[in-house]
Amino acid sequence: MSDSAGDARRLADEAAFYFAVGDEKAALACLESAVGADPACFEAWLAAAEIHFASRRLDEALAAAERALGLRPKDVHVHTSLSRIWMERGDKTKAEHHGAQARIFGWGQQLKEPDAGQGDLV
Repeated sequence: MSDSAGDARRLADEAAFYFAVGDEKAALACLESAVGADPACFEAWLAAAEIHFASRRLDEALAAAERALGLRPKDVHVHTSLSRIWMERGDKTKAEHHGAQARIFGWGQQLKEPDAGQGDLV
């Protein structure tokens, strides 16, 4: 991992802490720094999508989730986030599409690693 990628991951982790303790502004500042250091930091884009979604900023949530999707198109979590975002935006068709994608990729992971998904819901 390059230094900038490592810095971005650390900043994304720091952002998760700030969000968990209720400091959304600090969390978003960390994520902005993270993607500034490494625009390909999937974790930062996904976290930004979730923070914006929690704050009902659906346009920003969608933009961040789409960036994350571009980085990992087969990720269960990003499809789950997109499903939730699209449902809140009122597009049931897109929400169902991403929900189905999340289930498909989740099943694929379970087939590859049968013990890894025990106890997880998809």
